Amino acid sequence: METQVLIVGGGAIGTGLARDLALRGVQCILAEKGDINSGASGGNHGLLHSGGRYVSTDPAVARECREEGEILKKLAPHCIEDTGGLFVAIEGDEDNYVADFPHLCERCGIPVNTLDISEALELEPALSQETIAAYLVEDASIDPFKLSLENISQAQQLGTKLLGHTKVVGFKKNGNRIQVALLQDMKAGEEIIVEPEEVINACGAWAGEVAALAGVSIDILFSKGSLLVTDRRVTDRIVNRLRSPADGDILVPGGTVSILGTTSMRIDSLEKVRPTVPEVDLIVEEGAAMLPALETARYIRAYSGVRPLLEQESEDNDRSVSRGFTLLDHIQDGLENFSTISGGKLTTYRFMAEKAADLVCDRMGITNPCLTRTEPLPSTSAGMWTEPGLGPRLWIKGDGPENQPLCECEILPKSIIDSVIRSIQEQGDKPDLRSIGLRSRMGKGSCQGTFCGKRVTAHLYERGDLCADEGLTHLRSFFRERWKGERSVLWDAQLIQAELKEALYCGLSGLEL
Repeated sequence: METQVLIVGGGAIGTGLARDLALRGVQCILAEKGDINSGASGGNHGLLHSGGRYVSTDPAVARECREEGEILKKLAPHCIEDTGGLFVAIEGDEDNYVADFPHLCERCGIPVNTLDISEALELEPALSQETIAAYLVEDASIDPFKLSLENISQAQQLGTKLLGHTKVVGFKKNGNRIQVALLQDMKAGEEIIVEPEEVINACGAWAGEVAALAGVSIDILFSKGSLLVTDRRVTDRIVNRLRSPADGDILVPGGTVSILGTTSMRIDSLEKVRPTVPEVDLIVEEGAAMLPALETARYIRAYSGVRPLLEQESEDNDRSVSRGFTLLDHIQDGLENFSTISGGKLTTYRFMAEKAADLVCDRMGITNPCLTRTEPLPSTSAGMWTEPGLGPRLWIKGDGPENQPLCECEILPKSIIDSVIRSIQEQGDKPDLRSIGLRSRMGKGSCQGTFCGKRVTAHLYERGDLCADEGLTHLRSFFRERWKGERSVLWDAQLIQAELKEALYCGLSGLEL
């Protein structure tokens, strides 16, 4: 294959970059070793930052978040729930930080309103009675899966080629330029050869590994953050603890659930990244201080993502490392057509993609301007079903087989699952349980796939998408991924649910998970 630009990484930045370049008329290939958002873009809390979280620690990032949040609310409203947000302090929190917060926000151009405690409790009755201060900000919740799926969908319509489950395994150089990229199809095992004019390394925590293949050294810190998912929506608005960023101080509602987090833990390896029981205990304890209902809430899952932070001297605390992004042109490393974009926030993904696209277009002599700052992100069927609670709102009960729910937690009938399968096939992939679950709410309800796992597998057999023992392989892969998030929240009702799943699949069906 020949292409103008090879993008490595299919997260928010990679898919946003593909769309940006496609709108400029640039031919691209995007290679992702897993599925869309299989890294940090799929392991965050979905907070569209107003910038308030960083006004004291990183004013530059706070301003970027404010500016980009405003742009995304205008251009991608179907990916966003404009919830608004609260910053609340409780007894014992630092008085100076509480008093300085509105002035810090004003310095960064971030709108903020002071609330009386009674007003805050009326807006969010779940707040602690020990709340001593509250400020209203313009936070929102954003669906990272819908965002990336919509970006890559439009990019494909404009000619971008998506190579999912395809890993970059090497580069061949000619002088100061990469001449050939060697890729491997992870499912078929076949080698793919790409001859690009430019290569952009946009694979987050794995950016160092890809750079090493090109003979470039990048020092990246791996900061793991873990989050918990409740079985119901606890608040209408996002709630932040009014203090410097710390563990367990954000609750983000999204559709029918809420996401509580996060932590910041230095790890040495990207293997076996998963939440731990001590992390879960810490998150619940800290979250319950501002929202007591979180102490007894039912948590259906936990998950982790890895923040790629560029290493700086004498940084012992990962939270003190800037959440800004870095764009490296690698000229000083002796490469003229290789660049790396890393760091940043989900909120600033579009801006990061714009700057990376500017760099490669300048190298190729392309003067077409960036359009993602002004052109709305189209809504497509590819990202439609990632929204929590959408199934129950659209499901029409009927006797036809297409109306029979395959997932009862999220009310997803066969017709919806078939729509998701079509979108997977349109992206050039073969459907399985994990790819269907990524593009919908299948397996994400309270039962965590107990019933929909076997129903959707049977449906894939009926459609002819599976044969022989492929379904068993898919079930194992699907439930092993679910188990990573379930094992650290197994108490009370969720423990009973997990025991039922074990009885059905391991006991009755003899499936070793």
